Amino acid sequence: MTAIHDTDLAAIPVVPRPDRPPLKAVIARVAASLATAVVTPAVLFAATLVIINVYAAVSVALAWMVAAMCWRRATRRPVSGLLVLTLGIMTIKTVFTLVTGNTFVYFVQPVFADAGVAAIFLGSLWTARPIVARIAPDFYPVDAALAARPRIRRLFRRLTLLWGLVLVVKGSVTLWLLVSLSTVSFVLIKSGAILTLTLLAAATTVALSAIVGRQEGLMRPAADVV
Repeated sequence: MTAIHDTDLAAIPVVPRPDRPPLKAVIARVAASLATAVVTPAVLFAATLVIINVYAAVSVALAWMVAAMCWRRATRRPVSGLLVLTLGIMTIKTVFTLVTGNTFVYFVQPVFADAGVAAIFLGSLWTARPIVARIAPDFYPVDAALAARPRIRRLFRRLTLLWGLVLVVKGSVTLWLLVSLSTVSFVLIKSGAILTLTLLAAATTVALSAIVGRQEGLMRPAADVV
């Protein structure tokens, strides 16, 4: 039998173990993204609309998104796809509203945006890599080997279907409220309803991901967290 020397062991490459964050860290990252890209701009918009007017409201909401993006880049923090997508859509509709003075288009535009994004989510179910699989690395380190696991692939497809349906419901509720209520009532009721729907979907996403993560041994136990 050939003896194994210490120098031979030192020559063997060590494959680093992926850094799997604890569940609390994942929840914190999701909550921060939602607070930055969804909750805060909605609250600022509603408050400014009631206190000043709709034109100030669209400007304040956009200013928040631009400031959030600049701050993350200045501090070299990762910029989530959710933040980039929200900023892009908000910039287009805000500029159009301020130039034309047509507030109806500002409020109805999310209906078409939701329909388009929902179509992308649901359509991606027929591809090898659904949309959730593409944005998951914003919230959790996902490499090719992990993404190829059967449970993980099923999770990504289920979450893609979930968010596709959420977007369909969100767009339908928005359109119904828009044609039924005054501007102020629409903003206040729609903000509460959509935020509730979004937070419920986010909680469901985290819960399903945590279940699969524990089944796959991806969640670090509390004893390992320093």
